Order: sequence, then structure tokens, then C-alpha cells
Amino acid sequence: MKRKIMVVDDDAQVRQSLRKLLQAEGYDVVLAAEGPQALALYEPKSIDLMLLDLNLPGTSGWDVFERVTSLNPLLPIVIITGRGQQLKLAGAAGVGALMEKPLDIPMLLRTIADLLAEPPERRLKRLAGVEHSTRFFAPLPAPSSDPSQSKTRTERGKSGGRQSEKSEWRDAAGGR
Repeated sequence: MKRKIMVVDDDAQVRQSLRKLLQAEGYDVVLAAEGPQALALYEPKSIDLMLLDLNLPGTSGWDVFERVTSLNPLLPIVIITGRGQQLKLAGAAGVGALMEKPLDIPMLLRTIADLLAEPPERRLKRLAGVEHSTRFFAPLPAPSSDPSQSKTRTERGKSGGRQSEKSEWRDAAGGR
């Protein structure tokens, strides 16, 4: 049986691009353009994962997150946003992953697969605040002509950019 992913984003181009990508990867996809539509379409027993933008008309992404997790705390949710400074809130809320736009597509696909394979106990621990395992992915900076400013993904991890999920959350939570 195919896994079903709900994509909630007010940008039609983002929704359609993600639909095509996810269908090509073998997933069924449900699309919603705003918070109330997402809540109306959400079926706890049929949606396996949600990709959720924060900047939604009608009901904010955080409101959708709260309502959906009250219906199904085991649902893996990936926040996809253009907003910065959301990591502390995402970690405190127990979000599975936070990805800042523009999205790193290979990383998004890997994150989806990892979250779908994650044991329910780990999701509950993250949601309850017992385990701080929110994954965070920021876009790579634009290439610089200054060689001293050019960093690979690995180097960014060492200097506070893309790090392992555990050390990144620890830094974002003020040394937790």
C-alpha cells in the first residue's frame, strides 16, 4: 500500500512541484492551500506524513500543527518554511523536521523516508519533550567569490549551519 503525504502550502507552484516529486517517488499526495482546507481534508488514519508551511492564509501553520497533533500525535510533520528563527519553537513543539526554503530536495526525500521509518515511541518522546531530535535543514548560502567564505555542507555543520540533529538542537535550545 502506498504511503500518503499531505502537502500544505499556500504557494501553488510549491504544492504542484512537491506533488509531482512525491508521486514520482511512489507516494500518494493530498494537497491543501490553506489551514482550514488542510484541517477539513486531514484524515488521521489515512495520512502518513505532513509537509506543512507556516505562512498560511486563514489558519497559521502552527495552528494546523497543534490541531493535527491533537488528533494524531504520531503523525510525522515536516515544517517547510521561508521564515527564519523557527528552530526553538519547532523543537519545543516536537516537530519531526524543520526545513527552510528553498528546499534541498534530496534531503527532503531522505527526511521523509527517515521519519516514515521512525518508531512511534521516538515520535512520542520528541512530542513530549523527552527527546530532542528535531531535524533542521537550512538552505546553503549563495556561492561566494571569496574562497575563505566558501563552505561545503560538511564544513557548515562544524560552524553552526547544517549539523547533526542532536548537536543542532542542543545549540538552538541554548545548550540543552
